[in-house]
Amino acid sequence: MIEFRLPSLGADMDQGTLLEWRVRPGDVVKKGDVLALVDTTKAAIDVECWHPGTVLDLVVAPGQTVAVGTVMARLLEPGEDPATVPPATPVAAVAAVTAPAAASAAPALAAVAPPAARQPVSPAARRRATELGVALETIVGTGPGGAVSLRDVEDAATRKTTPRDRSQEIRGTIAAAMSRAKREIPHYYLSDDVPLGTATEWLRRTNAGRPVSERLLIAALYLRAVALAAVRHPAMNGWFVDGAFRPSAAVHVGMAISLRGGGLIAPAIHAVEQLSLADTMRALSDVVSRARAGRLRREELTEATITLTNLGDDSVTAVHGIIAPPQVALVGAGQVSERPWVVGGQVVAMPAVTLTLAADHRVSDGHAGARFLADIAAQLQRPEAL
Repeated sequence: MIEFRLPSLGADMDQGTLLEWRVRPGDVVKKGDVLALVDTTKAAIDVECWHPGTVLDLVVAPGQTVAVGTVMARLLEPGEDPATVPPATPVAAVAAVTAPAAASAAPALAAVAPPAARQPVSPAARRRATELGVALETIVGTGPGGAVSLRDVEDAATRKTTPRDRSQEIRGTIAAAMSRAKREIPHYYLSDDVPLGTATEWLRRTNAGRPVSERLLIAALYLRAVALAAVRHPAMNGWFVDGAFRPSAAVHVGMAISLRGGGLIAPAIHAVEQLSLADTMRALSDVVSRARAGRLRREELTEATITLTNLGDDSVTAVHGIIAPPQVALVGAGQVSERPWVVGGQVVAMPAVTLTLAADHRVSDGHAGARFLADIAAQLQRPEAL
């Protein structure tokens, strides 16, 4: 028997709320199939199964908040007899992050039941859910046969999280994670002013012949420059876990994205070192759109190897970030602005950016960090090669 447990979908996650089951008992699944949609406060994430098998029962109900590691469903291994498997143990809910778990859900969890979306709904409850804007599939019914009743709908409406509540929850989650990171990671910081005259002129010429939807942003150049530099400076690219550094062969750059309702998230763009500049731009646009829609994939929240935060659009000269554990480095970019620059003995107005590095002293030192920043700066002087 295989236990499908709620995985950690980010270093700052210790619980999640089940939004929807994508399977029902009796379904045959294979490795990589999506079993559930889980809310982590930052995004709704599709959670995959890592074992082939047949779904035996679902032991967590939609709307319930449970701790990481909780058994959410059970699967039969190929050839396993369901008669030999003991009944499921009801799961205790924890305090909700985005929506409190229904106290009345516990009796339903002991039974082998399909998702709540397939439960019967009384006509009055259906009408009231429409009026209140409550999603029926998130409600655990307490009526006869598990039917969703009018009271269930009204109870759910009183528990609905407002956008402001969600923003506060996200900020609380971020604050807890960053406080822990600042306390536990011995940060050191470096900065460098980088001329961008060549890069901005190249972008202007390149974008002149492109439709708006295909134009490149300076952020795409930053992503590629960071990724290519990270390949040559592996001490900046990987994870510090169990007291040791684990370098990553690929560079999955986490891109810090501000959410419309408030808060921040940094999903990974995978293998940026292998992408063209145009593909990098497309990947960036895609992940920004899905992050703000709250629809990211598990691997995008758990597999970043280094983070880039770009506050250039916010008129910030420099940003000194906090490393997102278990990563060991973060690159920050401020506003591109014209600054006095000496070229050939003459002072000229030069577009420039202040790049910063926050790095983990357990893995690297200032000399290594300075070489890494210098490599990024050198990459940006050759935009056509990115």
